Amino acid sequence: MYKYRYFAIILYVTIFIGSYHLFQIQLSNPIIEDHGRLLPVKMKAIKSSNDEEKLRKVILDANKNNDPISIGGMQHSQGGQTLYPNGILLDMKSYNNILELDQEKKLITVQSGTTWADIQSYINPYGLALKVSQSQNIFTVGGSLSVNVHGRDIAYTSLIESVESFRLLNAEGNILHVSRQENPELFKLVIGGYGLFGVILDVSLQLTDDELYQIRTTSLAYDEYSAYFKTNVLQDEAVKMHLARISVAPEGFLTEMYTTDYYRADDPGQLEFNSTLKRESLIAIPKFFLGLSRLNGWGKNLLWKTQEAYNHRIDDSYISRNNVMRSESTFMEYENVNKTEVLQEYFVPVDQFTSYIDDLRQTLEQEEDFNLLNITVRYVKKNEEAVMSYAKEDMFGLVMLINQGSSEESIEESGRIIRKMIDITLDHDGSYYLPYYHFPTQEQLEEAYPRTEEFFNMKKEYDPDGRFMNLFYEEYHK
Repeated sequence: MYKYRYFAIILYVTIFIGSYHLFQIQLSNPIIEDHGRLLPVKMKAIKSSNDEEKLRKVILDANKNNDPISIGGMQHSQGGQTLYPNGILLDMKSYNNILELDQEKKLITVQSGTTWADIQSYINPYGLALKVSQSQNIFTVGGSLSVNVHGRDIAYTSLIESVESFRLLNAEGNILHVSRQENPELFKLVIGGYGLFGVILDVSLQLTDDELYQIRTTSLAYDEYSAYFKTNVLQDEAVKMHLARISVAPEGFLTEMYTTDYYRADDPGQLEFNSTLKRESLIAIPKFFLGLSRLNGWGKNLLWKTQEAYNHRIDDSYISRNNVMRSESTFMEYENVNKTEVLQEYFVPVDQFTSYIDDLRQTLEQEEDFNLLNITVRYVKKNEEAVMSYAKEDMFGLVMLINQGSSEESIEESGRIIRKMIDITLDHDGSYYLPYYHFPTQEQLEEAYPRTEEFFNMKKEYDPDGRFMNLFYEEYHK
């Protein structure tokens, strides 16, 4: 009996020591994935700090040890922009203090790990609101700058428009002030620069007044949309925000649409009753319908009808600007061992929308197994201030949610279809958004972004040793 107990103790100790050793190995060489879960990468270490000098020391130590550095926030980019093999992931989420609010100038300065939700909670009591952010507010400011996001506002579209200045920790460990007046070249490179030029420390952003809107929904055919937008949205000064959806359900595939317009309310006194920041609720219901749509065409038909009917039911209801810019996201969370969900976004000129959709429909109707779950349409004004600008003229941005397998075969099949969609987009003088999985070819990148070569040349000039690295750069620079 004692012999067996002795053996069991030795076995337990051996397993414990082995497990602890394995844990230490995993801790020192963590495998990291971005939100798409298609690019697991073994990193050397993860480092973070809420102290500027400690962040600076990470850069200086990396220079001594010749370690590549990738920079991450919420890591919702899906093309390896925050990952590099055997590199250091600099996690910026804890660098998240709000530093200053100038109410008179409507200017806020925040550290780059601050989320848009943090800012909204801080400024809402002052009657202030963001000019530009994504529809969802879960992302960090630094990450959003790095991909130059856009949102629902039709007057302020690309994030670069609302950036006053920022401070940048560069590859030498020096801290630079960057604005349109100081280091203006870096201003245009870092915003939309995917973390390749340094660490964004803190950012000064222009704010605007919070406003009260009324929601109005209009159902229409896809070939009516461009004319509707130009007449009923752009020419109506009361419309402040806009989005649209086009059906991916079999019964109205890429033909049926509805728009959601946000009109400045006639009675702004109602704002105080509608300015409380909303929280996500009833997560189970939209999650259930989205889950059905993943399964088959019947589920997609049901989801589309439900979404459209719900939006008509809330017509003329009131909502504050801050609440428009904090859409629900929890219901979209998706965990499946064999599948994942990826995003794509294509930008097409306003006047080419109808012909573009016709060509896109013709292509996708031949791809029966391509599981397209949603297309949301937003407006982006022409803005070529960033070197890697996606808005070469006034465009509609079509954000697509795609359910796909995570096997190599599934990835390649999705890539084949996505490259076809990008070709269609380019044929219509469009472009595509860079933060997603590297399905596009080098040729497609250079056609969509004519200043690509300049961008990569400037990367080498500002960071000749390649201190800041990621898989996007590895994939596409020559």
